[in-house]
Amino acid sequence: MLIPARIILIIHPKQFSMLGVILSGGQSTRMGTDKGLLKLATTTWAQLAADKMKALQIPVVLSVNPAQSNEYSSFFDPSILITDDQQLNIRGPLRGVLSIHKLYPGEDLFVLACDMPSIEMPILQQLAKLYAQNKGFDAFIFSNDNQPEPVCGIYTSKGLAYILQQFEKRQLTKHSMKFMLEQLNTLVTPLQEDQKKHFINANSPASLNGL
Repeated sequence: MLIPARIILIIHPKQFSMLGVILSGGQSTRMGTDKGLLKLATTTWAQLAADKMKALQIPVVLSVNPAQSNEYSSFFDPSILITDDQQLNIRGPLRGVLSIHKLYPGEDLFVLACDMPSIEMPILQQLAKLYAQNKGFDAFIFSNDNQPEPVCGIYTSKGLAYILQQFEKRQLTKHSMKFMLEQLNTLVTPLQEDQKKHFINANSPASLNGL
């Protein structure tokens, strides 16, 4: 069930058991090169996203696919690289999220895709505040013109445990993040008009214009 919310406040979620997750494990087919290793100025997109999570004073890990592990180890401490669980027969970002949940089942996950380099700190702080002030929800996301933005969101360990259980029982009929949200008690906050430009996913060389 998706429930709209309208709250704009700022806090750090450090008093909670939370892990920041940078989703970097996509195939980057349309971009033609690994998006996480693209650079804005001198910083890779994956590092840029990780730095924003660190500013929230929470530990951070990077979700990568097996083919990325060696190259990413040249840029990041290998201890924070989490490779997709090969036992999860899932494609897309949900595989990365559930892989990390299996390793850290007690942690709520603050998820951010690496290909959203325009996301600004006040947006992440707003989401953290919603999470801190609203108990009983499984997930916290924004919506953009009534469409969910699942790869910038907070997912509780309780909600993820339920999704993993559904998958293991073969009852998760779709493996998209959007479908997952429909199974959870999700708090949805509509983006303001001036925030929408920060949620443009960079998926092709043409989308790099203006970054």
